[in-house]
Amino acid sequence: MEIKITLGDITKVPADAIVNAANPTLLGGGGVDGAIHEAAGPELMAECRTLGGCDTGDAKITKAYRLPAEYVIHTPGPVWRGGDDCEEELLADCYKSCLKLASEHRCRHVTFPSISTGLFRFPLSKAAPIAIAAVKDFCAESPEFDCIEFICFDEKTKKAYETALEV
Repeated sequence: MEIKITLGDITKVPADAIVNAANPTLLGGGGVDGAIHEAAGPELMAECRTLGGCDTGDAKITKAYRLPAEYVIHTPGPVWRGGDDCEEELLADCYKSCLKLASEHRCRHVTFPSISTGLFRFPLSKAAPIAIAAVKDFCAESPEFDCIEFICFDEKTKKAYETALEV
């Protein structure tokens, strides 16, 4: 299993499943969530309306429609509130919940954004090591993945994930 860190647009990278850093309603928003909904087309929103939202740290799966994937896995990350509201555990749960769904749907290549580090203000220096550790821990027990790829929107995010992967 390979963990890759790539600079790019998550809506353009082919994969079996693309992870969406969603909000709890699953009805679109800004940042990655808005970009994924826009690229997937209105069918994604229509399917998300049937899901009844999603709790922070959990995940739900839909078809990917016009995206270069079979599935979109939606996970609401935690809003950073200073670190005393279980944010770190909830962020790790996001990655694990997504990988569990990906595994159940026989996905071999999964792309992740940097969950919660944009509009939800989770510090990148804390989020990247949590993400890498959660993926490594999950994949140590479930080695069916070929590639887990973090698609980073900018160079700063890419560097943070590369640094976390080196540890």
